[in-house]
Amino acid sequence: MPNLKEVRTRIESVNSTRQITSAMKMVAASKLRKAQNAITTMRPYAAKLRELLQNLSGSLSNTNQDKYTVVRPEESILVIPVTSNRGLCGAFNTNVMRYTAKMIAENYPSQLAAGKVSVYPIGKKGEEFFRNRKYNVTGSNIHVFDQLNFGTVSPIAEQLMGMFEEARYDKIIFVYNQFRNAGNQVLTEEQFLPIALPAVDEDERFNEVEYIFEPGKQAIIDVLVPRILKMQVYKMLLDSFAAEHGARMIAMHKATDNASEMLKELKLSYNKARQAAITKEILEIVGGANALG
Repeated sequence: MPNLKEVRTRIESVNSTRQITSAMKMVAASKLRKAQNAITTMRPYAAKLRELLQNLSGSLSNTNQDKYTVVRPEESILVIPVTSNRGLCGAFNTNVMRYTAKMIAENYPSQLAAGKVSVYPIGKKGEEFFRNRKYNVTGSNIHVFDQLNFGTVSPIAEQLMGMFEEARYDKIIFVYNQFRNAGNQVLTEEQFLPIALPAVDEDERFNEVEYIFEPGKQAIIDVLVPRILKMQVYKMLLDSFAAEHGARMIAMHKATDNASEMLKELKLSYNKARQAAITKEILEIVGGANALG
């Protein structure tokens, strides 16, 4: 039978832990609502911009922006895993990091052996993971989630676009968790550059959208294409940010439930031990009285 003092100490410890996990759950739920509103309002705009970019794909040739559609031999690859800065969010970070490592090993083994695969983690957990495993970490960003907005994301997108334009990398890939709902995040691999142009059948060419450019085709495309690419990066980071808070809320909810179940078992054990101790004392008193009699 366990010692009463030890059981009381465990009860206090588990109860304190339950209060912490419950508070963290409420904080995550509050942040999730804001992040969910941001991504749900952003998605239709981002989807329309991506559709516009694909419709404009035929117009990118012979312009300053065809540099983002050029397909080169995949000799140098940049992979960008998006994780969180903090833990306590279940398998959110682990899924991204393991998938990224597996994807690199399976899809780009020759480039990896030649040292031509670079990793640019966004998020502290991803940076620690890939640096500790001696990947070629060419850079990182762990502060973007401190104040996530289009202004803080634009420099990241501009840096990536510049590296592709300079032919430092032939392909840039994002790996992130796409937000569906609080309990469901979809691990997603998305090619950022070169711009993936849709395959168009001959029958579909009659349905292509014809644009009238005003003031001019070159001026419109020069402004529009970089902005759409920046918006795609912003959308992916918003997705990951909302998915992180959803995963953390679910993880803290489960932790709180587990602590509640453990408290029930500990209180039952405490009551049994207390009852046994009282019974033992009564028997000792009765035994002593009988001996005196």
